[in-house]
Amino acid sequence: MTKHRILLVDDEADILEFVRYNLLKEGYEVHTASNGAEALEVAAATRPHLILLDRMMPVMDGAETCRAIRRNPRLRGTIVVFLSALGEEEQQLTGFGVGADDYLVKPIRMKLLVSRVKAILNRIDSQPAPPQPGIAIDRERYTATCDGREITLPRKEFALLDLLISSPGKLIPREEIYARIWGHEVVVGDRTIDVHIRKLRQKIGERHITTVKGVGYRYEP
Repeated sequence: MTKHRILLVDDEADILEFVRYNLLKEGYEVHTASNGAEALEVAAATRPHLILLDRMMPVMDGAETCRAIRRNPRLRGTIVVFLSALGEEEQQLTGFGVGADDYLVKPIRMKLLVSRVKAILNRIDSQPAPPQPGIAIDRERYTATCDGREITLPRKEFALLDLLISSPGKLIPREEIYARIWGHEVVVGDRTIDVHIRKLRQKIGERHITTVKGVGYRYEP
């Protein structure tokens, strides 16, 4: 079973260290951040299963941070739980309104907090994993998926996507694409690649393939 990753976000260092210590004892992988902006960076790097998030913080507060988390497709499926001293009903409703899955009020006994964390993460284990965002190809089955959805590609489109996705971020010149997809012996029109790229973009989205005019194409995850 994958070791669960937890991100703690609080601007009070003593709270961070106390909660971190107790969760580490339970065998979790624990990361920390002292404000919302830092939390977004750490979350993007570690992709935690659970984020325990304070409401009142400098730089970026908890509500704004939660909204940003929910806009990030790489954090799809991450559970966000507010752990805050703001316990009024209106504050809790605001927390749920920005996308929180649960709301715990400080102060909270550590045994109860650990128990709630266990229950939340056990619930994750009992659910099927959500489709992962991005593009994936299966060379054996000759299939491709986009954000978990299978897409149908003719042979040349599949070969073109396979070539681009094999070197993410790398510019692949048009001459190399012609040679590797159509071969030196095959004569094709100048617009052949452009037509195939346009069809790929219709199926996987515009943002994944960048054009460098007159030079070539680059795949962006």
